[in-house]
Amino acid sequence: MAKKADLLEKAAELKLEVSEKNTIAEIEEAIAGAEKHEVKEATVAKAGKRSQKSLDEAEAKAEKEARKEAGDTSAQDPEAEEHKKKGPVPVARPRIERRGKNYQTAAKKVEIGKVYTLAEAVALAVDTNPAKFDASVEVHVRLGVDPRQADQNIRATVSLPHGTGKKIRVAVFAPESEHAAAKKAGADIVGDEEFTKQLDKEELNFDILVATPQYMPKLGKYARLLGPRGLMPNPKSGTVAADVAKAVTEAKAGKVEYRVDKQAIVHLSIGKVSFGADKIADNAKSFFDSLASQKPSSIKGAYIKSISLSTTMGPGIKVESSN
Repeated sequence: MAKKADLLEKAAELKLEVSEKNTIAEIEEAIAGAEKHEVKEATVAKAGKRSQKSLDEAEAKAEKEARKEAGDTSAQDPEAEEHKKKGPVPVARPRIERRGKNYQTAAKKVEIGKVYTLAEAVALAVDTNPAKFDASVEVHVRLGVDPRQADQNIRATVSLPHGTGKKIRVAVFAPESEHAAAKKAGADIVGDEEFTKQLDKEELNFDILVATPQYMPKLGKYARLLGPRGLMPNPKSGTVAADVAKAVTEAKAGKVEYRVDKQAIVHLSIGKVSFGADKIADNAKSFFDSLASQKPSSIKGAYIKSISLSTTMGPGIKVESSN
């Protein structure tokens, strides 16, 4: 009994809930557990991997991994929402099924994978226009050029025989001596100092700006206004000209500029659906002839990789290339 009394005295010092009703073995086990817990608390460091914070995080991580392996998705926080599986992932419909009914009807007339001749493609584009308005006919040409190379950055102009079908507003920035000739040629806006005042107010009521070489320095401070909109006059596009009357006449007659983008693609509108297949085909031929003349000498391989024709809201039609 003396041994049990000693054990009870020691258990009292450790504040253990044991009494004389417990056996000596039970009291010894309780004392051993308490001493082990004290040793564990004594080994906790103030900082680092052995700190209490690190030990708690490691224990929480172990519990999380155990729940993950067991597939337990129940919320641990009473205020948190329980994440439940919501069934199978929805399957996205094919792109053609996400289009409008008119587009789907038009797309059925175009054979997938077939490459059409220019005449066939133009006639089909006119026939597959799903829009109710007079849509534009657009041509998209992927070139085998590197636009980052200066000699392969294709940029030119072409006079379309039948125009684009759009009303072009032409502005002329030239000396007063050129104003009368520019107006006679059909310029919509003609000015000198008054024109710069409009630019100061950012009034851009024109589609093409023609300027004389001596007046180009005056447009320098408006480069940030005109440049991003493609309105800055450029000798390559024919909008920097000494003969402003001729430049205005060409712009009004259907002279358009085209250039390759960063993806090496040229996009150009070559008319309206109301033109009919013959006029659109004439415009397309003029554009392709102009594009062929711009082929850089440094090109190795195919210059024109692919051609696609479409109306504003219609399906794309592949066109054969002569290159």
